[in-house]
Amino acid sequence: MPKRDFLAIPDLSREEIGAVVDLAQRMKRGEYRDRPLEGKTLAMIFTKSSTRTRVSFEVGTLQLGGHALFLSSRDIQLGRGEPIRDTARVLSRYVDGIMIRTFAHSDVEELARHASVPVINGLTDLLHPCQVLTDVFTMHEYLGGWDGKAVAWIGDGNNMANSWLNAAAVLGFELRLACPEGYEPNHDIFEFAKAHTNVMITEDVEEAVRGAHAVNTDVWASMGQEGEAEQRMLAFKGYQVSAALMKLAARDAIFLHCLPAHRGEEVTEDVFEGPQSRVFDQAENRLHVQKAVMATLMGG
Repeated sequence: MPKRDFLAIPDLSREEIGAVVDLAQRMKRGEYRDRPLEGKTLAMIFTKSSTRTRVSFEVGTLQLGGHALFLSSRDIQLGRGEPIRDTARVLSRYVDGIMIRTFAHSDVEELARHASVPVINGLTDLLHPCQVLTDVFTMHEYLGGWDGKAVAWIGDGNNMANSWLNAAAVLGFELRLACPEGYEPNHDIFEFAKAHTNVMITEDVEEAVRGAHAVNTDVWASMGQEGEAEQRMLAFKGYQVSAALMKLAARDAIFLHCLPAHRGEEVTEDVFEGPQSRVFDQAENRLHVQKAVMATLMGG
């Protein structure tokens, strides 16, 4: 059987996403007790620091019977100039899967091209598929699914926004992105989604949120953009998710944030800690969804 990678949400079909969500749900409920990674090892390459990605993959691998290796770019030869294709071929001789969290998406694609074991994208500057697959699972958990639902994205057209576009394209829900001029999502990914479902970009946050079932945001300056923080604070003024904005959403709407959050900037404290917030359920769900992905790709 040829190896499968998970680099972007469209790597899975609608039916396969449904199967991953169902498996993650069984895992969360404690109904799944198999150990498909027994005797197997996951290499975790990090060139970007992490809390949720590292802990959820490491704990998830252990719970499935396997072992996870944390490989910082400072500690392996990749950080000293070894070509990615060489690292991919060497690690493939040792481990049963590779998860990588890094900057350039092209590096993940090259790693997957040369690895003979499954590669999972833990985050790049272009995409964050594990997080958005988790967010789709959280929608399923609290909203009963994604069919007929509208999702609002408020703020930067970053890797999260791009992955939400990919998810909308595969699953068919409506997506509205409110982004300031100059901070729109990737053009090609937007056009791909537009060809498959109802997506829009607006500068009007109220237009994006009105009637939405899930309202999402992220920090205004992501990792590696600290030097742009002041400029971004000005650009994103008016793109804060507040209680008044949430009142425009559907009555049963949920608030999502991939964390870490800068309370008082992209979201107010009362929304972040309020009854509609699902941010910590969402964070927990990284564990269950990634376990389901690893069981699917690595566990046979």
